[in-house]
Amino acid sequence: MNLKLMQIYQRLLERFGKQNWWPAETEFEVIVGAILTQASNWNNVERAINNLKSSNLMSAESIRKTDIEEISNLIRPVGYYNEKSRKLKIFVNFLYERYEGNLTKLFELDTEKLRRELLSVWGIGQETADSIILYAANKPTFVIDAYTKRIMSKLGFATEDTTYHDLKKFFELRIPNDIRIYKEFHALLVELGKNYCKVKPRCDICPLNDMCNESTKNV
Repeated sequence: MNLKLMQIYQRLLERFGKQNWWPAETEFEVIVGAILTQASNWNNVERAINNLKSSNLMSAESIRKTDIEEISNLIRPVGYYNEKSRKLKIFVNFLYERYEGNLTKLFELDTEKLRRELLSVWGIGQETADSIILYAANKPTFVIDAYTKRIMSKLGFATEDTTYHDLKKFFELRIPNDIRIYKEFHALLVELGKNYCKVKPRCDICPLNDMCNESTKNV
C-alpha cells in the first residue's frame, strides 16, 4: 500500500465527504450514463437520462425496440447525440447477441474477460469500460479520467507520456483492493478536478496544495 496515495484519499474524503457515485437506479442506467458522459458534462447527461426515463427508455429491451432517431432526439443535451445513440444501440445489440439481453450473464465474467468483452464493442473505450465494470458490475478496476491524469501529473505521479494502463495499474498496485475505496477515490478525484484542480487551478484553497508540485506556481 502506498501511504501517500491513501493520505490523499483520506484528505479528500475529509474535505468532500462520501460521494456515493454513481447516481443511478439500475445497472443499465450506469451503462447509459457511462456512454453519454463521453465528451460531455454530467448536468447534460442527467438531462438526457431524464428524457429517456420520461419516455420509458431506460432498459435494454426498450432501447432495442426504439428507432435510433427518437433516441438521438431525447439525448440531444449531451452533444454528439447521433453518434451516442448509435453507441447505445450497438451495445444493446451486443448484449442480446452474446448474452440474451441479460446483464447478469455478462457480469458473471471475471474482471479481465469482462473488460475485453466491453472493449470489443464499438464506442466503448477504456474509461467507459472501467466505469461499467466498477459501478455497474461492482468489480474492482480503477477508472482513469482526464481529471485523474491532470491531478496525478501535478502531484508528480504521472507525466504527459503516462498511459491509461500505466496510471490504472499505479493505483491498483498501491491502494487496497476494495471496491468501495475504488469508487470513492475516483469520485473524490473527479470532485477535486471539477472544482479545484481545473485548467485554471484554485491552488490557494485546494486541499492538496501542500502536496502539489504545481501549487506554489499558481498561488
